[in-house]
Amino acid sequence: MKLVNIDYIPGYEITESLGIVKGQIVQSKNIGRDFMAGMKTIVGGEITSYTDMISTARQMATKRMVDEATSLGADAIINIRYGSSAVMNGAAEIIAYGTAVKIKEQKK
Repeated sequence: MKLVNIDYIPGYEITESLGIVKGQIVQSKNIGRDFMAGMKTIVGGEITSYTDMISTARQMATKRMVDEATSLGADAIINIRYGSSAVMNGAAEIIAYGTAVKIKEQKK
């Protein structure tokens, strides 16, 4: 599965658009991470446990988006975008979305 955040794939022709696909996850903090993050805010700097949590959530959202595109018979997803929002205190939503397409290699 080819994944791009532009509206074309160099060297390929889009033969069919299959529609928008998405993957999302709501990830909550854990108490241990939250406590350590609170301590980190006193001295400043990156809160690596949250960075890791968001990175993992983004990977899971991407996989779910790819799974949906695969079920439609897609070869690629174009115009991929990511979004995030706080859905409640202590939990964030990560969403990945794009357009599932069928492609074929262009003749040279």
